Amino acid sequence: MGCGTGQLTAGAARCGAEIAGVDSSPEMIAEARRNFPELSFEVERAEALPYVAEFDAVLSNAALHWVRDQHGALTSIARALKPGGRFVFEMGGHENLRQALQAGCSAMRSLGVSEPESLIPWFFPSIGEYAPMLESHGLRVQYALFFERQTKLEGVRGFADWIEMFAKFAMFSVAPDQRGELARRWEELARPVLFHDSVWTIDHTRLRMLATKR
Repeated sequence: MGCGTGQLTAGAARCGAEIAGVDSSPEMIAEARRNFPELSFEVERAEALPYVAEFDAVLSNAALHWVRDQHGALTSIARALKPGGRFVFEMGGHENLRQALQAGCSAMRSLGVSEPESLIPWFFPSIGEYAPMLESHGLRVQYALFFERQTKLEGVRGFADWIEMFAKFAMFSVAPDQRGELARRWEELARPVLFHDSVWTIDHTRLRMLATKR
């Protein structure tokens, strides 16, 4: 679930799994089909998977925190699993990107954006927050791990490239002629905490869990 361009799906297939990849992005699915034409890929949303008790496992990596309707997604995932099936996933955890987002919100606020925190599109839960959600959908938690993972960005433009790739929500909060200035202020505010020894580092935390369908 959230297969992107298909690399993880293909990796599981090479290990012997009979697998299908789904993603909400038609562009990602088109690329996955070009990359791995022998595999099955479909455009589907996490909260509206069309499967009923078809799969032994659902695997998701770095995708679930993008989903607005978490309860809808967990209902959909549980429905897709056979009894005893496994849901294995990793997603952004509590306070993921804390320093990067604090700098971004300060930059937006300096350009007149009110309540910029409300624009952040991601959901980053703790184990204590997410485990009861899984259990409420008949998914029994078997394993849970929360950990920090500092991630180095490549090149002196690493953080600017990260903003360009992941922070469209921020860019769209200001007029087009202010977007360059927003990126500049964001980078300036983040530099003291995220740029060390000529390397940009993003402050990731991760939540990794395994749950089985009752």
